Amino acid sequence: MALAASMALASSSMSSPQLRYCSSAPPPRRLRPAVAVAASATPRSEENVVVVGAGVAGLATAVALRRLGVGAAVLEQGEALRAGGTSLTLFKNGWRVLDAIGVADELRAKYLRIQGMRMRSPAAGGRDLREFSFEEEAPGQEVRAVERRVLLETLASKLPPGSISFSSKLKSIAEQGPDGTLLELEDGRQILSKIVIGCDGVNSPIARWMGFSEPRYVGHMAFRGLAEYADGQPFEPKVNYIYGRGVRAGFVPVSSTKVYWFICFNRQDPGPKITDPAALKSEALELVRGWPSDLLAVMRSTPEGAVVRTPLVDRWLWPGLAPSASRGGRVVLAGDAWHPMTPNLGQGACCALEDAVILARRIAPAAADPAGVEAAMRAYEAERWARVFPLTARAGLVGALVQWGNPAVCAARDGVVIPRLVRLGPFLEHTNFECDLIEPAPQSP
Repeated sequence: MALAASMALASSSMSSPQLRYCSSAPPPRRLRPAVAVAASATPRSEENVVVVGAGVAGLATAVALRRLGVGAAVLEQGEALRAGGTSLTLFKNGWRVLDAIGVADELRAKYLRIQGMRMRSPAAGGRDLREFSFEEEAPGQEVRAVERRVLLETLASKLPPGSISFSSKLKSIAEQGPDGTLLELEDGRQILSKIVIGCDGVNSPIARWMGFSEPRYVGHMAFRGLAEYADGQPFEPKVNYIYGRGVRAGFVPVSSTKVYWFICFNRQDPGPKITDPAALKSEALELVRGWPSDLLAVMRSTPEGAVVRTPLVDRWLWPGLAPSASRGGRVVLAGDAWHPMTPNLGQGACCALEDAVILARRIAPAAADPAGVEAAMRAYEAERWARVFPLTARAGLVGALVQWGNPAVCAARDGVVIPRLVRLGPFLEHTNFECDLIEPAPQSP
C-alpha cells in the first residue's frame, strides 16, 4: 500500500467557487425560484450541448465530442483559461485518452518521460528505502508531469474559435421539461440547452442541484509548487518520494527547466485560507525543515506565486445512496464534479479524461434523440461508476494509511514494507485502460 500511495499528489482537483442555483424543488433562501428564471424577459440563446467548466474534464469532453461531429458550447466562469496551479502527473491511462483525442504527441514533445522512482526517509539526510525502474517493474507504463496551464491551452486549441465563453459564471439552473435545461448566468444571459454536461469542479453547483453531498475533507492538506530553473534543472527523470511521520513529500522533473513538488500533511481542519504567497512558501518550508537538501533546494527555487495550499477531499459514490450522475437525460456530470478523489493514486485528472472520452462516445450517436440520450447517459454512469468508485475508495484508504504518524508503523514501513514487500506492477494495474483513437468527423462543427 505504501507504494500505491507513492503515486500520491500527482494530480490535483481544482475547486470552483460556491454559486447560486435553483431547481424544480423548493429553492434555498436568498435564491430566486426556478420559475422566476424561466419567466425572465431576458433574451435567450439555444444550444444543443453546453459544457459547464473549462477544466480538464470540460475541455476534453468538448474536444472528444467535436471529433465525433458534435459541437458544444463551453462556459467558463474565469476571464481566461486557468493560468494558475502547478502540474498534473498523467499515467498510462491518461495518455491513452490524449492519444484518442489527438493531443498527446503535442504534449509529449514538451515534457519528460519519467523513468522510475526513488523512495527515501528524511532520516540521516534522506536515507534510501527503495528505487524502482518503470521499464523493469511495469513495462509499457508512461508517466509524465504536465503543466496544467499548458494542458488546458492545448485542449482549447482543438476547439473552434468562440467555443469557450469566458466570464460566464452560472447563477441558476432550471429544468424546462422537454425543451431542455435553462442556464442563467450572472451577467443576465440565459441559455436553453438540450444537453448540459457539468464539469464544474469539486465544489460543483450542478452536482449540488442534482442532490450530491459536499465533498468530504479527509484530514490532510497539500502544498504544491512548480520550481523554475532558467539554466536547466539538475535532476534525473525520476519521481522522488520522502516519507516522514504524518508528513510526506516529493518532487518530479516536469521539463528541462521545471520541477513539480508537493507536501502532504495531517491537519484536523483546513483552517483559514492563506493568500500571502510569501507566507505560503514559508509555511511549506517549515514543515520539512531538516529534510533532504535536494527537496529544500527545489522548494526554494519556486517563485512565491507558484505555491498553492489546498485541502484534500473526496466523495464516495456508495451504491444505492449516491444520486444518479444524470438527470432526465438532460444533465450529466463528469470529472471532479461527480467523483472528486484524493490524489493518492494520481488518478484525478486521468479519470476525468476517461470520463470525457466515454461520455462523448455514448452521447454523440444519440445527440438528436432525447430518449436515446437518456439511455446513453445511464450507460455512461454504469460503466464509469464501476471504475471510479473503487478508485476513489482505494485512494482514500491509501492516503489514510501512509499519513499515519505512529513511530512503530512508520518504522515497519521504512524497514520492511517498502524495502522488501512492495511491487510496483500490481499497484499500477489501475492505469490499464483501453481507448481506441477517435477519428475526426469529416465535417466537425
